[in-house]
Amino acid sequence: MAKHATPPPAATVHPVAEEAISHLAALTAQRDREMLDVSLAQGVLELLSVSSVGVYRLVGRDEEQRHWLCSGLARRGQLTVSDPPWVDLESLPPVGAYPMRASVMEARLLEQAELSEDVATDPALRHVTVLPLQVEVGLPGVIEVWSDKPLSLQALRPIQTLLKVFGNFQNLLESSQRDALTGLLNRQTFDASFLKASMPIAADLHQVPVGERRSVPVTGYWLGVVDIDHFKRVNDGFGHLIGDEVLVLVARIMRQSFRHYDRLYRFGGEEFVILLRGGTEADAMGAFERFRRNVESYPFPQVNRVTVSVGFTEIQHKDTPNVAFARADQGVYQAKHQGRNQVLCFEALVRGGVLASEDTHVGDVELF
Repeated sequence: MAKHATPPPAATVHPVAEEAISHLAALTAQRDREMLDVSLAQGVLELLSVSSVGVYRLVGRDEEQRHWLCSGLARRGQLTVSDPPWVDLESLPPVGAYPMRASVMEARLLEQAELSEDVATDPALRHVTVLPLQVEVGLPGVIEVWSDKPLSLQALRPIQTLLKVFGNFQNLLESSQRDALTGLLNRQTFDASFLKASMPIAADLHQVPVGERRSVPVTGYWLGVVDIDHFKRVNDGFGHLIGDEVLVLVARIMRQSFRHYDRLYRFGGEEFVILLRGGTEADAMGAFERFRRNVESYPFPQVNRVTVSVGFTEIQHKDTPNVAFARADQGVYQAKHQGRNQVLCFEALVRGGVLASEDTHVGDVELF
């Protein structure tokens, strides 16, 4: 009588591993950079069944004091929150305010601590575990876990694996959304950011003078287009390597001139774009003018002096990216026409009768 082989038992997946894989799938489906850390905090909270999970990123320029930005905070029984992207740096805690986080960042190793009873007013927040985020592209940071009892290495192992995959995904996402030469955001990411910027905000009418109230809702954003003057001459006279160096240095000056939450883009060639948040027309003019002066006064190697022409416009809630860009670009054309190395506002040009609001171009002028 023939004997039949007994089939091997079906492979089983540990419930924790299965849940971790499920969270990985949710994380890697996320394309919004600002929501990625929120999703991570929520996922780790559910995986570990702890009291609180926070994701904290270091923001600020390298040469200045850095601060901790909370990019995702999930707490048991509460909505997940985060600091707004436009928060003032000075209102955030400096890096030294949380030495454990700073130590983990430096050593790239997790640390755990227990608070004494007189310090831990909430028993659910007695133990803290801080793990580094494996980041090569983007803002460095840590994930901070609070619990009522210490977390075992066995419990943390799937989280460490999750963070490795998360870091790889974040690096890929950041790389795909940034210009390879300058590190600024690229053209492909602009439309999504613009759609957020074009949403109307609720203005507090009690704080706006009656004569300045508008029938069109404001968005709180300004769009600036930057073009390097005579850039073709730089490439022709000094070579493309020096031209690339000029682009990299202009991008660096942009980072130093604008706030950490303003969105900076390179559209290609010598053209850059800025989404500036908040303020009046005079505020926007001041910010763009500061950048223009910073470029003009910078000693570029070999080239020595480089200038830029800037045009900007206020984003309206009805705008599409192309419509707003075309208005700002008219400011650039007019700046070139008037001698370059200046900042012009589209709305001011219309008020002054220099441009008609329906204009799509300004004469023939050599842009490069």
